[in-house]
Amino acid sequence: MSEEHRAGASSVEDEAVEEASSSKKKKNSLIELLPTLLKFLAIGFAALVVVVTISVLTYTLLNSNNSKGQTLIPENSPYVGTKPQYSYSTIVGTVRCNTRDPTPYSVVVDVAIGYALNDSQAQTEFTTRQFELRDFIRNYFSTKYAEDLTPEKEPQLKQELMELLNVRILDTAKARNIVFNQLSVMEM
Repeated sequence: MSEEHRAGASSVEDEAVEEASSSKKKKNSLIELLPTLLKFLAIGFAALVVVVTISVLTYTLLNSNNSKGQTLIPENSPYVGTKPQYSYSTIVGTVRCNTRDPTPYSVVVDVAIGYALNDSQAQTEFTTRQFELRDFIRNYFSTKYAEDLTPEKEPQLKQELMELLNVRILDTAKARNIVFNQLSVMEM
């Protein structure tokens, strides 16, 4: 049995020796890969530095000559539309009313209604509906609160007023633009 025991012990020792040599081979292969891995990391870092440097230089050069910045479409491009021209009717005049607030504010508004440039029927319709227009605009501003009449909300007011005029008051003429020559909201 001692020979069997020695044979069993020798096989265990052989396995231990093989494991030790394989772990040394693994360590040796990792040590051999380390310089290659560091070389690729250094190349990647150098490439990143070059790209960032070129980007910063390009941005600086492009913006140093042009203080206004770059635009997507040049102003003299044929693709930039022109703002339409309108004729304006000031027939409504200045309208005074109070707001809907519990403590009412006084509103003074002078409205000009823009219509198509060559539309002679529009001016005639505005003239014939002068009193209806004045009454409608007075009622429109009387339904608003003072906080609805701030300068920040003027574009929405103009759009809403124009749509309501086109739907409720005007027949053949169409309001194309609304301009407030004066819009004053004062606490009473």
